[in-house]
Formats: sequence, structure tokens, C-alpha cells
Amino acid sequence: MIVWLQFSLCAAVILFAGKRLSVYGDMIADRTGLGRAWIGVMLMASVTSLPELITGISSVQIYDVPDIAVGDILGSCMFNILIISLLDIMDRRRPVLSHTHQGQILTAAFGILLLGLVAMSFQIVDRIPLIGWIGISSLGFVFVYLISIRTIFVYEKNRMESENPTDEVHEISNPKLYYMYGINALLVIASATYLPHMGEEISRTTGLGHTFVGSLFIAFTTSLPEIVVSVSAMRIGAADMAVGNLMGSNLFNIGILAVDDLFYTKGALFNEVTASHQITAIAAMMMTTIAIAGLIFRSETKRWFMSGAAISIAVVYLVATFILAAVQ
Repeated sequence: MIVWLQFSLCAAVILFAGKRLSVYGDMIADRTGLGRAWIGVMLMASVTSLPELITGISSVQIYDVPDIAVGDILGSCMFNILIISLLDIMDRRRPVLSHTHQGQILTAAFGILLLGLVAMSFQIVDRIPLIGWIGISSLGFVFVYLISIRTIFVYEKNRMESENPTDEVHEISNPKLYYMYGINALLVIASATYLPHMGEEISRTTGLGHTFVGSLFIAFTTSLPEIVVSVSAMRIGAADMAVGNLMGSNLFNIGILAVDDLFYTKGALFNEVTASHQITAIAAMMMTTIAIAGLIFRSETKRWFMSGAAISIAVVYLVATFILAAVQ
């Protein structure tokens, strides 16, 4: 009972701070001229993905459960795309991807590339050269992540300059704006760091395997900041920031795998985890591909309360969940 009360308290703090984080992030996008998409991909995503970073390091360094670390990262990637279905339900007028800028396709494509590299790493795990105890594939994750961030930045900067946006007037000063953003970011991070430990404590009573628990339950708890921030962004009409946060978090998450590999000093991380994580990586790739299709097709109507793309994303998630449960 105490664990559930603590969980609820942390969730409440994240809900409060996440809403304010979206508002201040929107203001920063206006002030800097970088646009909501870039702020979502970089600024928001780096904050909301820090629980995955902390969970991964503690999993490999303190608890020696590398499957939890990898499962949390890949499960979070899958869950982040599922959140698009939730955002789609929130928008009753039209599919959320129909009014999200198509520049998000660039972020999504890099996400698929990184997830593909992860899936490939499982197939060539015995042949991956090592630098000390670190697999060279981890260096590849970092290299591709840095290229993706640089490419997205240049694209968004050129797009914003061509659109010649006009800054909105806000009463809050720049120093106070960045200060308030930082305070609320710290609240989100501090609260979210306790969620994985509570999730692990609860998961012990279920008797489920580390891969399943890491990919689903702990991935959900560490993705709670993404849910709150993205939903809050949608409520203020910032769909680009909401989707950018989710797509950008997936890029950041794969970079975290390299950090986990660095802290797992017993050997290369992919040598110590089960191959069933490939299911999660491939499912995340499929879900991201569906999101790209939705961004390109840009349907303006819904037959039901969800668009076809949102329904397809949810179906892939459910099927992958059943498969993961079956292989435990």
C-alpha cells in the first residue's frame, strides 16, 4: 500500500510539473525561433528521457540486471510511439498526425535507423569488436544519434527562417522563463527517478521475467513524463512539440544504451541480455513506420474515435506484448 501511495505522489508531481514544463517550453520555442518541433526533439526529450538513463545505470551497476536496462529502453521506445494513439484520441476533430509538421518524418526515420542498429547488434553479438569491455556497436549508436540531432537542428532552423515566424509577446522575462523551466524540469526528473524502483519492487511479486517486466511495466513508469508532457503540449495546441518529444525521446533512449554499456563493466551489454529484446525493437520500428505513413498520408477525417494509423500502432503494441509474454 505504501509503495502505491508513493507511486501516486510521484505521478502527481510529474503531472503538475509536466504541464508547466510544456507551457514554458512553448514560450522558449517562441523566444528562440527554433520552433516547437526542435524544442520537443531536443529540450523536452532530454528531460523526459532522464528516468530511462537513471534506471539503466542503476540496473547494470547496482542491481546487475542488464535485461531490465535494455528492456526498459526498448520498451519505452515502443510505448512512446503508442502515446501517439493517446494524443489521437484527445484530438476529436482530426488525426493528430494530420496537423503535425512533416519534418517529424526526419526524426522518425533516424529513430528507425537506430532501432535497426540495435536489432542488428543482437544478430552479430558474437562478432562485435570490443573496445575494452564496450561493444563497438554502442559507439555507433552515439555517432548516429549525434548526426541525427545535428541534421534535425539544421533542418528546423532553415524551416523556421523560411517561415519567418513572429515572436509572441510574453510578460515573463527571459531569465525567469529559463529558471522556471529548469525548476519544473528538476521536479519531473526527481520524481521520475523513484518510479522505476517502485516498479521493480512491485514487479518482484508478479514472478514475471526481467525482459517482460523491463519492456512493459518499468518502461511504462519511466515513460510517464513523456505522457504528461506530450498530453500537456497537445492541450495548448502544440502538436509538433508533443510528437517531437516522443520521437526525440526514442533517439535519446538508444543513446542511453551506449551509456548502459559503458557502466556495465562485466563485458559487452548485448552479450549478457536475451535475444527476445529483438521483438521489442522490431515492434518499435513497425510502429514508427506506421507513424511516418500517417505523417505522409495526412488523413483529415476519422471513421471512429481513432485514426487508422493510431489504431494500427495500438494493434502492433498489443501483439508485441502478447508475444513477449509468450516467450518468457
